[in-house]
Amino acid sequence: MSIEPKGASSHTRQITEGPLAAMDPKDFDRASRGLIAQHPTGQIEGAWGVAWDVSRYAFIDESESNPNTVHPSLWRQARLNNIHGLFEVAPGVWQARGYDISNITFIAGETGWIVIDPLTVEGCARECLALANTHLGERPVTAVIYTHSHTDHFGGVLGVTSREAVERGDCRVIAPEHFLRETVNENVIAGHAMTRRAIYQFGPLLPPGPRGHVDCGLGKAIPISPPGLLAPTEDITHTGQELVVDGVRIVFQLTPEAEAPAEMNFFFPDHGWLCMAENCSHNMHNLIPIRGAQARDALAWSKYIGEARDLFGGRAELMFASHHWPRWGRDDVDSFLRKQRDMYRYIHDQTMRWANHGETPTEIAERVTLPPEFANEAHTTGYYGHLAHNVKAVYQRYLSWYDGNPANLWRLPPTELASRYVALAGGPDAAIAAARSAYENGDYRWVAELAGHLVFSDPGHVEARQLQADAFEQLGYQSESATFRNAYLTGAQELRHGHPPRRAAVRRGYLDAMTVDQLIDSIAVRLRSEDVDGRRWVINLELTDRAEIWRVELSNRTISASPFPAASPDATVRLAHVSLVEIASGESTPDTLLDAGRLDLSGAPEALAEVFGHLDVFESMFPIVEP
Repeated sequence: MSIEPKGASSHTRQITEGPLAAMDPKDFDRASRGLIAQHPTGQIEGAWGVAWDVSRYAFIDESESNPNTVHPSLWRQARLNNIHGLFEVAPGVWQARGYDISNITFIAGETGWIVIDPLTVEGCARECLALANTHLGERPVTAVIYTHSHTDHFGGVLGVTSREAVERGDCRVIAPEHFLRETVNENVIAGHAMTRRAIYQFGPLLPPGPRGHVDCGLGKAIPISPPGLLAPTEDITHTGQELVVDGVRIVFQLTPEAEAPAEMNFFFPDHGWLCMAENCSHNMHNLIPIRGAQARDALAWSKYIGEARDLFGGRAELMFASHHWPRWGRDDVDSFLRKQRDMYRYIHDQTMRWANHGETPTEIAERVTLPPEFANEAHTTGYYGHLAHNVKAVYQRYLSWYDGNPANLWRLPPTELASRYVALAGGPDAAIAAARSAYENGDYRWVAELAGHLVFSDPGHVEARQLQADAFEQLGYQSESATFRNAYLTGAQELRHGHPPRRAAVRRGYLDAMTVDQLIDSIAVRLRSEDVDGRRWVINLELTDRAEIWRVELSNRTISASPFPAASPDATVRLAHVSLVEIASGESTPDTLLDAGRLDLSGAPEALAEVFGHLDVFESMFPIVEP
């Protein structure tokens, strides 16, 4: 079986060699404006080796015209996202862009830096802070603001401050209310599955190049290094709340359930600066990302942008965000916000219009297109989101994944369904012949469907794997959306090479910042329920370093926690928070902590063993394009 990427087919070249629709030429000026300096090497080290290397994408700058294996519009976005360095946005505001998928913003306070969104990983954040200190004068970090609960906006916090500095009160950490809860829900409760799926969305295992990774749409790429987390010290609880942060006045606008479950925009009234977090960017965003997440509220999202425009738009001389480049001038800011508002409203309204006619999400996704008002704007183009996927997200938000047809209510699992479809087609030879004919006709979506059934009925069917990989590849080359391209090309790569090796998946970086309740929740989703039938135990868990006592209960094959201790527990366990973190991460067991003298137990020893002794171990890199 051929394992190397192939070139563009004649059907694909009709798309990739076609003309590029007119886009705003000012984007390149905006993305380059205010450049002060660039990282001296462009290579940044992380915990696992090189975390970031701008030279991997040098091929993009070598030619303005796109290769025929990349959609011309996506190539344009890839060129824009290749512009990197430290930029002066306005006097007192600087951004480092192009050293992570997200931006880090530096505001000059009276005594130090206010850092907005310290990137995904520690190494990238540290190097960007060093770049600012070197060229702008060294300052301590006096505050960190997390705009929202996605990893690329907090994961590098230990690169700009320390746990000790925060505990001393030297550095404030400000976030929207429920930030920690939503961070845990997304990155820990669903973290292992979401991380695996994110490999398809962001494509970090694809080799950079014209037939591989070129961009993520929202930014260049995801840095390869583990993220960290410091819990917020202050919550923003309502729109209109004002803080003075290191001498700088900031007015906040909460935007829950929009781009993230916990998110906020904010305005600097003494300067006319508006930060739109990730609620506005220079592409159409996801209403549900293909990595998975809660379906986002498109209607609320649109209204929040409208509210920001009403509250701040008339005074905003500058708009910057957590991704991409800023906009300058009241008229430019206002027109940008208005079109962003209207885009999400359009997707919402047209989806529900056709849903109320009785159409299903797959039907609506084929019907709804962007009208000319949006079609030629880069910031309303689906480089990161995708219109068809967003339509389905709106439908899911209101009506669930189920389309109302009982035939789809309880479908057979994929392997069983695949075997029956292959038999119905007349066997593997007949199915592969039909798929090959479809491939020659450029009907790649149908090839992916047919060959996929063959792969799930027989994962060792070499010809089916090759044909589905070939179809995925052409679909990837044709995709204007970077996330769709990355998913298709990653699927092709794994069909040809197999999925990466599996290993125990540990997410320690988030756990250190979690509450006891959240740690127990992360443990509870690992319970092997089949092992604990008929068991009931109650433990009082005393945190020796936090003056907290929690009741932890094993009951009806579930583990739950409450801050109200039991009057007569079966056992009492005393340990430090860090020891509970080690149990939650799988680094230690209660027995090893007991033997090391780091855990004290009174009462029934079997209670501790039963509650924490039946935990599953999750493994990374589970199969996706095969059973």
